[in-house]
Amino acid sequence: MAYPIQKKSTGFYFLVEFQAEGNVVADMELQMKRDERIMRFLTVRMDKDHLEYSEKRRAKMGEKKTAAAEA
Repeated sequence: MAYPIQKKSTGFYFLVEFQAEGNVVADMELQMKRDERIMRFLTVRMDKDHLEYSEKRRAKMGEKKTAAAEA
């Protein structure tokens, strides 16, 4: 990590993309706040430009994996 959090200098980062109703997000955030293993989290709503970029990025990564598997 860039700086220690709760005297810990290492950790794992996860990126999760999902589609859900607004109340699901609030419930999920409440569960993350209660979980002592989760030090920080950030929930972001993606607009149409972000979604388009994400789809292109996934397609590009899929092409790289396919090319690597064929080699």
